[in-house]
Amino acid sequence: MTEEFKLRIFTEPQQGATYDDLLRVARTTESAGYDAFFRSDHYLRMGDSSGLPGPTDAWLTLAGLARETSRLRLGTLMSAATFRLPGPLAVSVAQADQMSGGRIEFGIGSGWYEEEHTAYGIPFPSLRERFQRYAEQLEIITGLWATPSGETFDYSGTYYRLDDSPALPKPVQQPRPPVLIGGGGKKRTPELAARFADEFNLPFVDQETAAAQFDRVGQACTAIGRNPDEIVRSAALVLCVGKDEAQLARRAEAIGRDPVELRANGLAGTPEEVVDKIGQWRRNTGITRLYLQVLDLSDLDHIELVAAEVANRLD
Repeated sequence: MTEEFKLRIFTEPQQGATYDDLLRVARTTESAGYDAFFRSDHYLRMGDSSGLPGPTDAWLTLAGLARETSRLRLGTLMSAATFRLPGPLAVSVAQADQMSGGRIEFGIGSGWYEEEHTAYGIPFPSLRERFQRYAEQLEIITGLWATPSGETFDYSGTYYRLDDSPALPKPVQQPRPPVLIGGGGKKRTPELAARFADEFNLPFVDQETAAAQFDRVGQACTAIGRNPDEIVRSAALVLCVGKDEAQLARRAEAIGRDPVELRANGLAGTPEEVVDKIGQWRRNTGITRLYLQVLDLSDLDHIELVAAEVANRLD
């Protein structure tokens, strides 16, 4: 894989953020030189956070940011297939792609967080049904985008049926915005990735686990005659970097984490330590993109520090 290595900022707004908070982070991300700004797609806070002032919708947010940024790639890790019907979701993503001038990336998963479904009246089927719906949504959304202008799209599945759809609007990016798939399932997830993914992402796992799952995706590609190198490999890790131990400790305390645990399980330490750990990830897993999970959205200096002291040291 010859793609240039890229660092991307990844946020979790359900923990407590307004649109204006996200706009400040996105603008800092763009001015600092990062490749992309991504956000989660959740409606309920996790853990001890208050979640105040409440959730923001992922695709409304990205549409707004599309008009207020000029260079950043924008996307989700990951939108839940349970949240939206596939036809309207294809329309929303295509429209956001138009609004951004072709900068949208579409991450989609099966949905997993039961409490947010019950909190907002969203049906939460069994794992088997969620995954089947997820697979059908991938077929429908990519099928709608791929349908030539002037032709119609039909689909008949177990859970969704489309008849004589005009398959509009079309995204700017052709044949489609990049599709991101992720997860640790050992069989069905790699098979779906081989069919549909432009990028495969593994969040919050160790290098050995990531390498093994990337291998499964590669094997699934080979089984259907696809070149595994066509799928970008990426990972997501929580970020906590300090110029010294005191600054690192303050940033870890601000997100309710321990520096020792963060060093072991995340991307944490001094800039020198983080540069070294990124190098290990690249050598051991073949990733060419790394999503930096930023949990304290008020600490814009953190984002700028990593751009200046980490990103600039990566070859």
